[in-house]
Amino acid sequence: MSATLTKAAGRTPAADPPRIVPARRTGQWTAAAAVLVLLALGLLSVVRNDAFQWDVVGTYFTSPAVLRGLGLTLWLTALVMLLGFALGTLLAVFRLSANPVLKAVSWGYVWFFRSTPILVQLLFWFNIGALYPQILGIHTVNLLGPVAVAVIGLTLHEAAYAAEVVRGGILSVDRGQIEAAQSLGLGRLRRFSRIVLPQAMRSIVPPAGNMLIGTLKGTSIVSVIAVQDLLYSVQLVYHRTYQVVPLLLVATIWYVAVTSVLGIGQHYVERHYARGTAGAR
Repeated sequence: MSATLTKAAGRTPAADPPRIVPARRTGQWTAAAAVLVLLALGLLSVVRNDAFQWDVVGTYFTSPAVLRGLGLTLWLTALVMLLGFALGTLLAVFRLSANPVLKAVSWGYVWFFRSTPILVQLLFWFNIGALYPQILGIHTVNLLGPVAVAVIGLTLHEAAYAAEVVRGGILSVDRGQIEAAQSLGLGRLRRFSRIVLPQAMRSIVPPAGNMLIGTLKGTSIVSVIAVQDLLYSVQLVYHRTYQVVPLLLVATIWYVAVTSVLGIGQHYVERHYARGTAGAR
């Protein structure tokens, strides 16, 4: 009856829409299942392997010596990041200034400290007394202990990378924003703090977060100058007990735990500064 009415009206019956069939990704699911099986077998072999000595890991994981080393590692990371970004921001401002001397000094600083391995820098500062036994009448051998050397070396190294991160963030701000602030009569400092910096943080936070995690792990290099950070603390223990693998696992688990917490914090900071943009999630 309906077909007859349709023909009578001079229209042809509409065809049923094609049914959409999802593609079968058999190969992908097979590969995923194989990866999961391999991961499970690897995890099982680690847990059931007595050579890892998990009982020893549990014994030393929260021992006073390890916790003191962890505390020094966290303190050193926070101080180096704070001082490094303070100096790096100053260097970035110098690099963006119209003064050729300030630009050259900033460029030369970044070039030198990015070209020199951090281990070489630390060893150089550790032996600074051989070059300058006295500065202003003060014996440098007694002035610069291992912790002070670690702070100086890591900060100067960190500042070179922080300067480029901050400079890139400032350059990411649209020039029209700065010109609009100038037309409103805002001073240079207020323009930077109210207009430039909040927008630049969207570009600064992701690499800064990666630098923070890298600095946390990079502090382990100060063990070569006898700073009792997390790695050096476990080394002192396994040099006495000869339980190398479980003590290295203690340090590894602590590094993984702290970097995971920092990664979560970085995610929320990035989301905060990405509000109102397509990157917000």
